[in-house]
Amino acid sequence: MKSKFAYFLLAVVFASCATVLAQAGNNDSALPAAPSATPAPAPADPPTATGGGNKVGTINIEQAIFASNEGQRDFEALSKKLEPKQTELKGLNDEVESLKKQLNTSGDKLGEDARNNLVKQIEQKQKTLERSMQDARDDAQAQQNEIAQRILQKMAPVIVNYAETAGFGMIVDTSSPWPQGPVLWALPSMDITRAVVEAYNVKSGVPAPPKPVAPPKSGAGSTRPSAPATKPQSSGAAPK
Repeated sequence: MKSKFAYFLLAVVFASCATVLAQAGNNDSALPAAPSATPAPAPADPPTATGGGNKVGTINIEQAIFASNEGQRDFEALSKKLEPKQTELKGLNDEVESLKKQLNTSGDKLGEDARNNLVKQIEQKQKTLERSMQDARDDAQAQQNEIAQRILQKMAPVIVNYAETAGFGMIVDTSSPWPQGPVLWALPSMDITRAVVEAYNVKSGVPAPPKPVAPPKSGAGSTRPSAPATKPQSSGAAPK
């Protein structure tokens, strides 16, 4: 799922960024032109193609989506939505395992017809379980992709704006590690993931998810409050 999801994100962000850049270069558009498209920019608002525009930055697109307040909120909601299906699949799996255990422990004591019926029942339930699991995976993947696409379409202009403002000439995605991804190694200082997430959180207006309540410390008579819980993070290394 990791590789497929990362490639999906790359396709969406490139398409989104291309749309933003195309709009910025269209002087005949009804939308206000971006600073780089202004014919005679003021000295305080120069075009992006200046001396600092040759910097290269990196961003973990997948992590940025999951780490954003909106991403944490929506993926947590999806996880809760899928809990009944997970419970259903677990019950079906437990039923199959119980039948297999019955066959292993008392199969030699059963008559031929009874044993054959038990084997057939196990095979049928096993196939039903496998089909249900695959359907559940496909459904979860589709809903994850829908959330990711929706967030990324709104995040792409934030990435472009941050890159232009900070003087970056290229941003490379590091969602997939080398050799699956294009980056063999990069300085942590080149990573803009956290900065983009913070900028997107401000733009989206979605509040940070509540922090989990820390469990009470053991020990009788202790009056010291528990340490505050740490902020939840997405999978992968924390962005620099």
